[in-house]
Amino acid sequence: MQRIGRVAATLVVALLVLYALLGYRDVLNPESAGPAGEFVAVAEKPPPVALDPLYVAHQVRPALVNIDVGTSAFGSGAAGSGIVLTADGQILTSHHVIKGAERVQVTDIATELNYEATVLGYDSTADIALLSLAGAAELPTARIGTSAELRMRQEVLAIGDAGGDGGAPTAVAGPITDLDASIVAMNSADLTRKSLRGMVEVAAPVVGGQSGGALADGTGAVVGVITAASGERGSDDRRATPANGYAVPIDKAMRIVDQIRSGVPTDTVHVGPTASLGVQIVDAKPSGAQVSWAFYGQPARAAGIVDGDVITAVDGESITTAQSLSAAVHRRSPGDVVLLDITAPDGATRTIKVVLARGTPN
Repeated sequence: MQRIGRVAATLVVALLVLYALLGYRDVLNPESAGPAGEFVAVAEKPPPVALDPLYVAHQVRPALVNIDVGTSAFGSGAAGSGIVLTADGQILTSHHVIKGAERVQVTDIATELNYEATVLGYDSTADIALLSLAGAAELPTARIGTSAELRMRQEVLAIGDAGGDGGAPTAVAGPITDLDASIVAMNSADLTRKSLRGMVEVAAPVVGGQSGGALADGTGAVVGVITAASGERGSDDRRATPANGYAVPIDKAMRIVDQIRSGVPTDTVHVGPTASLGVQIVDAKPSGAQVSWAFYGQPARAAGIVDGDVITAVDGESITTAQSLSAAVHRRSPGDVVLLDITAPDGATRTIKVVLARGTPN
């Protein structure tokens, strides 16, 4: 597919609602009494390993990939980064990197080999996706750490394909400034926005293309998946507002990976190819999902659904909002046959059968 444009897939923070977190406070209190009146000393956890950016980058870089995505929208594409989880090519990345992808090509940093990738699953609400590389073997893998032990002011390293140009990963370091940040982020590829919670905020100039890359601690272990960035440059090329990066904690990301690997979808975690009904929908009043546009050549219009129809049930499951219809389709696969209860604008009701088509990750 010939593309006329290519952008670095990134989420740019549009609005921040940052919740303060005091962080872990170690206690060493030799005067605290035990159950038998004895004094009990609670040992402090050792401080985090000091960050050596060059060392950590050297440890993490071989386990990264560059991701190039082709989409149908205006013939454009996007680019981002990914983290190698398994030697046979399971790749952890951001959902917004592969959103709308009709093809995904991956270049392994360590071997410089190119692969076609399949989307195994994703959670768009958490901005996490899992890919599989066709024919991959013996890839260097990332060492996965834990985000549970991260601390405020701890120095970490964000590393990924800055600019989305397919070159060598770029690393930037900074201290953690929030362990539970809430943001509203804008996807620079399609200008959509999403709310993300529980993010790790880092005072570092993360940029487009690093999305899907690694946030690593001083030992070189991956503790987060880079997702978004904020901050603007002034006319003199100095930042007009503070530069910050945001990452999904690795513990949360790996729970989603495990759910995808289980093969069992949920309302938020999609597994396998994406099913499509082929409609644009809004909330109906008082209830249901109203079709504002049934796309030509797609299942809904082929089955007789027209603009203004309200979908009230899928296979007998009540549909009360546009989101509940999206979730119902989300749990299904291309080729599945569903029964839709429809209320027409004039109040007439009917039930129709629709065969879901294959869509792009959404």
